Amino acid sequence: MPPPPTQAPPPLPPPPPGFLRFFSKKVRGPRDKPPIMSKYKVISFYKYVDIENPESLAEEHLNWCVANSVKGKVYLAKEGINGCVFGDDDIIENYKSHLKSYKIFEDVWFKETFTDVVAYYKMHVRIKAEIVNSGLNQTKLENTAPKLTPEQLLKFYEDKKDFVIVDTRNWYESKIGRFKNALTPHITHFREWPKVVETLSEYKDKTIVTYCTGGIRCEKASAYLREQGFKDVYQINGGILNYIQQFPDTYWEGGMFVFDDRRVFEPNTKEDLKYTSNCHFCGKPTAYHINCHNLDCDKIIVCCHDCKVENEYCCSDDCRESSNKRKVFHG
Repeated sequence: MPPPPTQAPPPLPPPPPGFLRFFSKKVRGPRDKPPIMSKYKVISFYKYVDIENPESLAEEHLNWCVANSVKGKVYLAKEGINGCVFGDDDIIENYKSHLKSYKIFEDVWFKETFTDVVAYYKMHVRIKAEIVNSGLNQTKLENTAPKLTPEQLLKFYEDKKDFVIVDTRNWYESKIGRFKNALTPHITHFREWPKVVETLSEYKDKTIVTYCTGGIRCEKASAYLREQGFKDVYQINGGILNYIQQFPDTYWEGGMFVFDDRRVFEPNTKEDLKYTSNCHFCGKPTAYHINCHNLDCDKIIVCCHDCKVENEYCCSDDCRESSNKRKVFHG
């Protein structure tokens, strides 16, 4: 059975000139150097703010990122910015200074994590209708819920407060990690949030706390709850990421799903809090996940590293026999 390839895939061709709806360029950086055991930074950020001309900003922003070796993904819309970028300390500090040089972004909150793994291989800047797909076009951001600090949420748990904590993320995210006693609706897309809220009607008079990775989904999710008559709603300031960096090994169970090549961020050191899921094949506790190598399937599966190699990064025998696989193993 062949081992997973170690060579990087060939660079993608550059986008056609003037193509403003989707920007993508290959950026030279850590992936092009021999692996070294040094720390990189990953920063995530968002801000709801009126952007007059997101198309022009996107082209300008991409060109600057490419020239300065920044890799990651940034989404722009008329309603704001949402991004996650990766690099060494100098690259990231330069990026933060550059973004904050725009008056509308001068107060952006960057949430940082450190990694030895390359999180992104390219730079994308995309124009979207929303900075996170919600479909909640009629929901007003001024109705968003008050924000609990991580300390306040910890106190909720420590004081055994009567509250309901609800995951607003997709099912595959909550599968590998969640807050203690959380409700984890089977969401495939955040656009399904209104249907989820219908199932929560019995909690209208209870204290509700919503959470997501960095807070962006809860801005609208919590506002929608309040607009539907839920009386005591909160969201976690800075999301899961802010909480687990301050209070690991407490009330967060498992790993945190991330949408980059790290796959998962694992904050806990206590064995009984490390995992909430098991390998699809061998049943071993793990928080790692891959997409099936068969492009016609592309199913997300929780899978330990040994089994992903043994099963050729596929979820089944049928997928291993498919002729429509990715050109390289991914994950």
